[in-house]
Amino acid sequence: MRQRTMNISAPRGFDHVETWVFDLDNTLYPHHLNLWQQVDERIRDYISRLLDLSQPEAFRLQKDYYKRYGTTLRGLMLEHSLQPDDFLDFVHEIDHSPLEPNPQLGAAIGKLEGRKLILTNGTRKHADVVMRRLAIHEHFDDVFDIVAAELEPKPSPQTYDRFLAHHGVDPKKAAMFEDLARNLSTPHSLGMTTVLVIPEGTREVLREDWEMEGRDAAHVDHVTDNLVAFLQRIRAA
Repeated sequence: MRQRTMNISAPRGFDHVETWVFDLDNTLYPHHLNLWQQVDERIRDYISRLLDLSQPEAFRLQKDYYKRYGTTLRGLMLEHSLQPDDFLDFVHEIDHSPLEPNPQLGAAIGKLEGRKLILTNGTRKHADVVMRRLAIHEHFDDVFDIVAAELEPKPSPQTYDRFLAHHGVDPKKAAMFEDLARNLSTPHSLGMTTVLVIPEGTREVLREDWEMEGRDAAHVDHVTDNLVAFLQRIRAA
């Protein structure tokens, strides 16, 4: 397991943590399963159909909105007045069968003391399927999805404010696990301990350069390429 601690000040630890917050996609399951690639392709197809664009044109617009607005959906809502329900249903109709039970992950999460919550830019329905396929659903207390966030995605500060208020989370007693460094900036500023999860081979799985940036940023307390081993290490400490 690789772990980096390069902040000028000492990185925040976990002794004080009472609430464990996890992103879902590409954080709780390996990138190489390409589950999110299925969603990515359906988003492109939806845009192509909606705006009568070629596949390459739809792909460029998709990635532009994703980078600028946090999710492609947010860009479509702001730029094209899209109603989200049909979009969310369509893009999450994917094959979840590549996901298999991960008892080691379940055991590692289960041994953490305190609440465990999911904070995702996806839907609750998708999150529920993913957690049940991984056999980790029993370890989580709740899911805060894009609908609960009023369709405003991470890294919007308002999304974190809504999440913290809804669940009564004290950010100074919480830790956040994410696969995108930019989504850890606000949690860190609020006082959360932040962990960037980047498994080996991530770059080879449909990741753009900007998505890989930030692992050495001051708002990233820890970086790991093995979530299970990292959680086991926290518990052992």
